[in-house]
Order: sequence, then C-alpha cells, then structure tokens
Amino acid sequence: METVIVDIEKPSDANVILGQTHFIKSVEDIYEALVCAVPGIKFGLAFCEASGDCLVRADGTDESLKDLAAKNALSIGAGHSFIILMKNAFPVNVLNSVKNVPEVCRIFAATANPLQVIVAETGMGRGILGVVDGKSPVGVEGEAKAFERKEFLRKIGYKR
Repeated sequence: METVIVDIEKPSDANVILGQTHFIKSVEDIYEALVCAVPGIKFGLAFCEASGDCLVRADGTDESLKDLAAKNALSIGAGHSFIILMKNAFPVNVLNSVKNVPEVCRIFAATANPLQVIVAETGMGRGILGVVDGKSPVGVEGEAKAFERKEFLRKIGYKR
C-alpha cells in the first residue's frame, strides 16, 4: 500500500464538502439536497464510480465549480467518494441535507480551509484514509479571544 496526499484545489471564497457514498444515483440526490437547502447556491459536485464504467460523474449549478470538482475527484480517485465545491452557502447551511441523502455513508470534511486528502492506494484502487483540514493549533483560547469569537458569531447572525 502507498499513501498519497492530494491537495484540494478550490477558489479562496469557496467551501468544500468531501464524503463517501455508495450508489450512482448519489449525484442526482445530492444535487437536489443542495438546491433545496439553499436557493441560489452555486456549486459543483463530482462522484467517483467504484464499479462499472468507473467514471467521475459531475453536475452543478456553476460550470467552473463543476469542472474543478471533477478535477479534484479524479485526483483523489477513491471509489464512491464525492466532493462538493460551493459558493453562496456554507457547510452549516447544507450539511444536514447532504448527510440525510440515503446513499451518503460519511463526511470526511466540511470546510473553507486549505484541505489535503490522505489517500491509500492498493492494487485494487484507492480509498480515503482521512484529511488534513487547515492548520494545527498554536495554543489554548484565552478570555479575550473567547469574547472576540462570541462577538463575531453575533455579528454574522449565528448567535444572539
């Protein structure tokens, strides 16, 4: 077995959701979940088939995000994995809708941070072992930073 690190390519203002699913119909169902969760969402979605034609299936509401999702999916190359690149929405707005798609098995990451995917490659194919989401912590939050965080959440409307 070899391990490979795949850097996810995305625009700086985009968020990414990376997951695993189990059925070719996932592209259509995840598409519907996204457009129903956030009207006007811009996204690209790509899914790696694990049998049959073994193609990357892609769809979305934004051609550039769709193309980039397909490129990232092909780079990861793990069967039954999917990737969503999105704008005009945050993972918190769509994550439960995506997780409630019956075919979705797991979510590896939902982030705006730089993302690396750790992939195992065997003679049969590739599988996702995990992710590196952003940077490592440099310390423990103190009172001043906790206050800043809480005020920020109120400013953007996530807390009262």
